[in-house]
Amino acid sequence: MKEKPHYIGHRNRLRERFKSTNGNGFQDYELLELLLTYSIPRKDVKPLAKDLLKRFKGLSGVLDASQFEIENAKGLGPISATHIRLVKELCILYTAEEIRNKDILSSPDAVLEFSRVKLSGLPREVLMAIYVNIKNEVIDYEFLNEGTIDNIVIYPRRIIEGALSHHASGFIIVHNHPSGDPEPSDEDRNLTSTIFETSRTLDLRLLDHIIVGKKGYFSFREKKLLNS
Repeated sequence: MKEKPHYIGHRNRLRERFKSTNGNGFQDYELLELLLTYSIPRKDVKPLAKDLLKRFKGLSGVLDASQFEIENAKGLGPISATHIRLVKELCILYTAEEIRNKDILSSPDAVLEFSRVKLSGLPREVLMAIYVNIKNEVIDYEFLNEGTIDNIVIYPRRIIEGALSHHASGFIIVHNHPSGDPEPSDEDRNLTSTIFETSRTLDLRLLDHIIVGKKGYFSFREKKLLNS
Protein backbone atom coordinates (compact mmCIF):
# COMPACT_ATOMS: atom_id res chain seq x y z
CA MET A 1 0.00 0.00 0.00
CA LYS A 2 1.35 3.38 -1.02
CA GLU A 3 2.21 5.54 1.97
CA LYS A 4 0.31 8.81 2.25
CA PRO A 5 2.35 12.01 1.94
CA HIS A 6 3.42 13.38 5.32
CA TYR A 7 1.57 16.65 4.84
CA ILE A 8 -1.88 15.00 4.70
CA GLY A 9 -1.91 14.23 8.41
CA HIS A 10 -0.34 17.61 9.15
CA ARG A 11 -3.15 19.41 7.31
CA ASN A 12 -5.81 17.56 9.26
CA ARG A 13 -4.11 18.34 12.55
CA LEU A 14 -3.76 22.00 11.57
CA ARG A 15 -7.46 22.25 10.72
CA GLU A 16 -8.57 20.52 13.91
CA ARG A 17 -6.30 22.74 15.96
CA PHE A 18 -7.78 25.82 14.35
CA LYS A 19 -11.34 24.65 15.02
CA SER A 20 -10.59 24.00 18.68
CA THR A 21 -8.64 27.22 19.34
CA ASN A 22 -10.17 29.73 16.85
CA GLY A 23 -6.63 30.42 15.72
CA ASN A 24 -5.28 31.38 19.13
CA GLY A 25 -1.60 30.57 19.43
CA PHE A 26 -1.12 30.23 15.67
CA GLN A 27 1.94 31.70 14.01
CA ASP A 28 1.39 33.90 10.95
CA TYR A 29 2.86 31.27 8.66
CA GLU A 30 0.51 28.63 10.09
CA LEU A 31 -2.60 30.69 9.34
CA LEU A 32 -1.37 31.40 5.83
CA GLU A 33 -0.43 27.76 5.42
CA LEU A 34 -3.93 26.70 6.45
CA LEU A 35 -5.45 29.09 3.94
CA LEU A 36 -3.26 27.70 1.15
CA THR A 37 -4.36 24.12 1.89
CA TYR A 38 -7.76 24.98 0.41
CA SER A 39 -6.33 26.17 -2.92
CA ILE A 40 -3.33 23.82 -3.26
CA PRO A 41 -4.62 20.29 -2.54
CA ARG A 42 -1.62 18.03 -3.15
CA LYS A 43 1.48 19.75 -1.88
CA ASP A 44 3.28 20.67 1.33
CA VAL A 45 2.39 24.36 1.54
CA LYS A 46 4.29 25.28 4.70
CA PRO A 47 7.40 26.32 2.70
CA LEU A 48 5.18 28.37 0.37
CA ALA A 49 3.59 30.20 3.31
CA LYS A 50 6.99 31.02 4.80
CA ASP A 51 8.33 32.15 1.43
CA LEU A 52 5.35 34.48 0.95
CA LEU A 53 5.87 36.10 4.34
CA LYS A 54 9.55 36.60 3.56
CA ARG A 55 8.90 37.89 0.05
CA PHE A 56 6.28 40.44 1.10
CA LYS A 57 7.77 41.25 4.51
CA GLY A 58 4.97 39.96 6.72
CA LEU A 59 1.32 39.02 6.65
CA SER A 60 0.07 42.54 5.97
CA GLY A 61 2.37 42.68 2.97
CA VAL A 62 0.95 39.41 1.65
CA LEU A 63 -2.62 40.68 1.98
CA ASP A 64 -1.69 44.00 0.37
CA ALA A 65 0.02 42.33 -2.60
CA SER A 66 -1.68 42.46 -5.97
CA GLN A 67 -3.17 39.49 -7.80
CA PHE A 68 -0.26 39.64 -10.25
CA GLU A 69 2.39 39.74 -7.54
CA ILE A 70 0.98 36.73 -5.71
CA GLU A 71 0.43 34.72 -8.89
CA ASN A 72 4.06 35.20 -9.79
CA ALA A 73 5.39 34.01 -6.45
CA LYS A 74 7.05 30.61 -6.71
CA GLY A 75 4.63 27.70 -6.35
CA LEU A 76 1.46 29.78 -6.49
CA GLY A 77 -1.06 30.57 -9.19
CA PRO A 78 -4.33 32.37 -9.91
CA ILE A 79 -6.49 30.29 -7.55
CA SER A 80 -4.23 30.83 -4.54
CA ALA A 81 -3.86 34.51 -5.39
CA THR A 82 -7.63 34.91 -5.62
CA HIS A 83 -8.12 33.24 -2.22
CA ILE A 84 -5.63 35.59 -0.59
CA ARG A 85 -7.12 38.66 -2.27
CA LEU A 86 -10.57 37.50 -1.16
CA VAL A 87 -9.43 37.51 2.48
CA LYS A 88 -8.28 41.12 2.09
CA GLU A 89 -11.58 42.19 0.53
CA LEU A 90 -13.55 40.49 3.30
CA CYS A 91 -11.45 42.40 5.86
CA ILE A 92 -12.32 45.65 4.10
CA LEU A 93 -16.04 44.85 4.09
CA TYR A 94 -15.90 43.83 7.74
CA THR A 95 -14.28 47.08 8.84
CA ALA A 96 -16.65 49.07 6.58
CA GLU A 97 -19.65 47.55 8.35
CA GLU A 98 -18.12 48.52 11.70
CA ILE A 99 -18.42 52.21 10.86
CA ARG A 100 -21.60 52.36 8.82
CA ASN A 101 -24.54 54.06 10.60
CA LYS A 102 -22.44 54.72 13.70
CA ASP A 103 -21.30 57.96 15.28
CA ILE A 104 -17.73 57.99 14.03
CA LEU A 105 -16.61 60.63 16.51
CA SER A 106 -17.43 58.22 19.33
CA SER A 107 -15.62 55.34 17.60
CA PRO A 108 -12.53 56.86 15.94
CA ASP A 109 -10.59 53.60 16.19
CA ALA A 110 -13.08 51.89 13.87
CA VAL A 111 -12.68 54.67 11.30
CA LEU A 112 -8.91 54.42 11.53
CA GLU A 113 -8.93 50.64 11.17
CA PHE A 114 -11.14 50.86 8.09
CA SER A 115 -8.92 53.55 6.57
CA ARG A 116 -5.74 51.57 7.16
CA VAL A 117 -7.14 48.32 5.78
CA LYS A 118 -8.61 50.09 2.75
CA LEU A 119 -5.69 52.31 1.78
CA SER A 120 -2.38 51.64 3.50
CA GLY A 121 -1.20 48.88 1.15
CA LEU A 122 -2.01 50.58 -2.15
CA PRO A 123 0.94 51.28 -4.47
CA ARG A 124 -0.25 54.79 -5.43
CA GLU A 125 -1.66 57.71 -3.49
CA VAL A 126 -5.44 57.58 -3.33
CA LEU A 127 -7.96 59.98 -1.81
CA MET A 128 -11.10 58.67 -0.13
CA ALA A 129 -13.98 60.61 1.41
CA ILE A 130 -16.22 59.26 4.18
CA TYR A 131 -19.55 61.09 4.32
CA VAL A 132 -21.67 61.51 7.47
CA ASN A 133 -25.07 62.89 8.39
CA ILE A 134 -25.92 65.43 11.09
CA LYS A 135 -25.53 62.70 13.76
CA ASN A 136 -22.03 61.90 12.45
CA GLU A 137 -23.27 58.53 11.20
CA VAL A 138 -21.55 57.21 8.08
CA ILE A 139 -23.68 57.50 4.95
CA ASP A 140 -21.19 56.26 2.38
CA TYR A 141 -17.58 56.42 1.24
CA GLU A 142 -15.91 56.70 -2.14
CA PHE A 143 -12.57 57.09 -3.87
CA LEU A 144 -12.25 60.53 -5.41
CA ASN A 145 -8.85 60.51 -7.06
CA GLU A 146 -5.73 58.44 -7.67
CA GLY A 147 -2.23 59.73 -8.21
CA THR A 148 1.32 58.45 -8.49
CA ILE A 149 3.50 56.66 -5.96
CA ASP A 150 4.28 59.91 -4.16
CA ASN A 151 1.78 62.52 -5.32
CA ILE A 152 -1.90 63.09 -5.90
CA VAL A 153 -3.77 66.06 -7.31
CA ILE A 154 -6.71 66.86 -5.05
CA TYR A 155 -9.33 69.41 -6.03
CA PRO A 156 -11.29 70.78 -3.05
CA ARG A 157 -14.30 71.41 -5.29
CA ARG A 158 -14.49 67.68 -6.13
CA ILE A 159 -14.60 66.82 -2.44
CA ILE A 160 -17.31 69.40 -1.72
CA GLU A 161 -19.36 68.21 -4.70
CA GLY A 162 -19.15 64.66 -3.39
CA ALA A 163 -20.40 65.70 0.04
CA LEU A 164 -23.29 67.68 -1.43
CA SER A 165 -24.31 64.89 -3.81
CA HIS A 166 -24.50 62.49 -0.86
CA HIS A 167 -26.56 65.03 1.14
CA ALA A 168 -23.89 64.87 3.82
CA SER A 169 -23.57 67.18 6.78
CA GLY A 170 -19.87 66.46 7.18
CA PHE A 171 -17.04 64.31 5.94
CA ILE A 172 -13.61 62.86 6.65
CA ILE A 173 -10.96 62.79 3.99
CA VAL A 174 -8.37 60.02 3.98
CA HIS A 175 -5.36 59.45 1.82
CA ASN A 176 -2.36 57.16 1.90
CA HIS A 177 1.38 57.62 1.70
CA PRO A 178 2.84 54.61 -0.15
CA SER A 179 6.26 55.54 1.24
CA GLY A 180 4.95 54.34 4.61
CA ASP A 181 5.56 57.60 6.48
CA PRO A 182 2.21 59.24 7.35
CA GLU A 183 3.69 62.61 8.33
CA PRO A 184 1.82 65.31 6.34
CA SER A 185 3.63 67.39 3.77
CA ASP A 186 3.23 71.15 3.48
CA GLU A 187 0.82 70.48 0.60
CA ASP A 188 -1.25 68.20 2.85
CA ARG A 189 -1.46 70.90 5.50
CA ASN A 190 -2.38 73.62 3.03
CA LEU A 191 -4.98 71.40 1.38
CA THR A 192 -6.60 70.61 4.73
CA SER A 193 -6.85 74.30 5.57
CA THR A 194 -8.36 75.10 2.17
CA ILE A 195 -10.95 72.33 2.38
CA PHE A 196 -11.86 73.31 5.95
CA GLU A 197 -12.49 76.94 5.01
CA THR A 198 -14.32 76.09 1.77
CA SER A 199 -16.61 73.54 3.43
CA ARG A 200 -17.43 75.93 6.29
CA THR A 201 -18.82 78.51 3.86
CA LEU A 202 -21.30 75.85 2.68
CA ASP A 203 -22.25 74.66 6.19
CA LEU A 204 -20.32 71.44 5.72
CA ARG A 205 -18.03 70.05 8.42
CA LEU A 206 -14.58 68.64 7.77
CA LEU A 207 -14.29 66.29 10.73
CA ASP A 208 -10.78 65.00 10.08
CA HIS A 209 -8.06 64.44 7.55
CA ILE A 210 -6.35 61.09 8.10
CA ILE A 211 -3.13 60.01 6.41
CA VAL A 212 -2.28 56.31 6.57
CA GLY A 213 0.93 54.41 5.84
CA LYS A 214 2.74 51.25 6.83
CA LYS A 215 4.47 53.13 9.65
CA GLY A 216 1.25 54.36 11.24
CA TYR A 217 -1.20 57.18 10.73
CA PHE A 218 -1.63 60.91 11.19
CA SER A 219 -4.91 62.52 12.25
CA PHE A 220 -5.33 66.28 11.92
CA ARG A 221 -8.14 66.09 14.47
CA GLU A 222 -6.01 64.23 17.03
CA LYS A 223 -3.21 66.74 16.59
CA LYS A 224 -5.73 69.57 17.02
CA LEU A 225 -4.85 71.02 13.64
CA LEU A 226 -8.44 71.51 12.52
CA ASN A 227 -9.99 74.86 13.37
CA SER A 228 -13.15 74.59 15.44
